Parts: sequence; structure tokens; C-alpha cells
Amino acid sequence: MTMLARARKEKGLFQNPVPTAIGGFSTMWKVLPEFLFNRGKAYREPKGPLGPFPTPAEVYATAPASGLRVTWFGHSCQLIEIDGFRVLIDPVWEDRAAPTQSFGPKRFFAPTIALEDLPPLDVVLVSHDHYDHLGSHTHAKLAKLPNTARARWVTSLGVGERLRRFGVDSSRITELDWTQSTEIPAAGGGTALRITAWPSRHFSGRGLSDRFTTLWSSFVLEGPEHRVYFGADSGYWPGFAEIAAQYDRLDLVMLEIGASNPLWENIHLGPDNATRAYTEMAAALAAKGGGGGGAGLFMPIHWGLFNLALHAWKQPVERMLEIAGERDLPLWLPEPGQPTEIVAGQPLITRWWERWE
Repeated sequence: MTMLARARKEKGLFQNPVPTAIGGFSTMWKVLPEFLFNRGKAYREPKGPLGPFPTPAEVYATAPASGLRVTWFGHSCQLIEIDGFRVLIDPVWEDRAAPTQSFGPKRFFAPTIALEDLPPLDVVLVSHDHYDHLGSHTHAKLAKLPNTARARWVTSLGVGERLRRFGVDSSRITELDWTQSTEIPAAGGGTALRITAWPSRHFSGRGLSDRFTTLWSSFVLEGPEHRVYFGADSGYWPGFAEIAAQYDRLDLVMLEIGASNPLWENIHLGPDNATRAYTEMAAALAAKGGGGGGAGLFMPIHWGLFNLALHAWKQPVERMLEIAGERDLPLWLPEPGQPTEIVAGQPLITRWWERWE
């Protein structure tokens, strides 16, 4: 029986693909003392601002020779150039990932490029409506810029209403249920970019009263030559392997490693469970055979920009490197803001974070 199905609701609220306990006030009270009374706080954030990491915008004038290039802006935001298409994922240019810019998780480094200096975009992809993935001011500005004139916003069910309130016209928004796809036509003809929403194990909401009212998703970008899996936010569940098995290969697999804690591992992978998910995806692709490229490179995301948990800010990537050394994982860890080509079979570890405490 397949685990990949349309999202279902109970009492009007979206449900996870497998039963999932989500912490409420009881979980918050367990962690509140550590947040308030400074235990380990000096390590949860860098001692000073990171960077700067200026993005050389002139690079975008030339298409990537490999057909696949990624600019990671920190956390889960990146610009993916794939087979002639440009996809901006989960953009948050705000100073804080919070309902107000007066307090809440603050950026470790400034945006590496101004929104108006981004190259012309084909897609703005939004996985779900949490503040660290959906910046209201970011989308309000993007919707008015010339570089999004032909862009389509693609998102999960229900998130379109958020985008409309932020100023994105309804005609430019496509909402997807799990297992649904949309195609972005190529400029001047040619093969379209196919975007498919897949289940993830997480939740939604921009406050305590609207949880589960919109959907959360992972996505696969399927170009004429390349495939990219964006895992967004998710805890571990057995569906990762089945998602991978829908494709002949995945050139890049993006899985979250930050903001993890044993109290909420149901909804955030962390390094160890991200490794488990990647390994199962790779095994599923290997079992298919047929000469595909397997699970490709493993890019850890959801770290390095915001303090959203109790762990030290470097802990996720340092733990990831430990595991990679033990398991021979093909990690791909670029420096923030640097447009970097994906070359099959060539892992990348820049260790940029080691320049700061």
C-alpha cells in the first residue's frame, strides 16, 4: 500500500501522512527555562554577525555549464537554476523569523543580495507558512519587482491565501496537494519544468490558533536533465524511500538538519535522521537499477541563519560532518550567497562556518 496520497483532513485540519504528536504548551514549558535563563545561550548564536557573503549577481548572466547551480542564502532559502529555469525557494529576507521585527529569532548574517538584484525568476516556491519559510515583507516586495514579471508562485494548499494578503495576485499562484504536479513552460518553447508536491511530516500555522489550517509539503523539481528533491521541514517517516522511487534518479537531495531537539524530532529531522532519510532514498533508487544516478549529492539545509532551537549554532553541521566521515556521505555544503554548480559525483565541503565562533 502506498504511503503517498492526497492530504486528508480531520475536523477541518490537515493531518500528517503518519500519526504525529505535536508539542503544545507542555513542550514549550519544558524548554522555556533554558531559553530564559541563558543555559548554553552563548553558543546558540555566533558571538557576532557572520559574513558578509556578497552574491556576485553578474554570475547569473551566464547559464551554468552543468545545467544545475544553487545559491544558498542560508536556512532553507536558495535559488536553484535547473535546466534553464530559475526557482527561488522559501525566501525570507526579513531580519527576524517572527510575527514582529521587534523580537524573535534574528538573522546571523545580512541578506547576501538585494531582492531587486536577483536574476529574472520563473518560480517562487513556498513549502509552508512558518515564519522562517514565508516572509510577508519579502513576498510583498517580490510581487512588485520586474524580475518576477513572469514568475509563478507555487505552494501548498491554503498558503495561497497568505500570499494574496501579502500582495501576490491570485492569477500567479498555484496551490498543490500532495502528489499533485504543475508544469512551468520554458521560455521560447522546449521541455517544461515539472514541480510535484510530496508529503512531509510537519505542521503549519503562523500562530497557535491556526495550526494545521494550511498544508506543508516537500517538492521535487524535475527538469529535462536534472532532478532535485527539496525536503523542506519534516521529521523522519518511511515515505522518503517511496518518494525517491518515483524517479529514475535525484541529482541533489536537500534535507533539514537544524532546529532539532528530542522533544520535537517527530517534525524536524536533525543530522542523524536526515542521514537515515537520505540513505533510504539512495537505497530505493539503487534497487530500481536501470543506470540512474542514484540519490546524488546530499545538501543539508535549515541551519546557519536563525536560532530556532537549544543546540549550538554550529552543532548541526558539525554532527553532520561526523556522520559523513563514518558513512562516506556525499555532502554538498556551499558557502552562503555563492552561486555554485552541482557536478555529479563531486561533493563539496567549504567549512565556511569555521571562520566564526
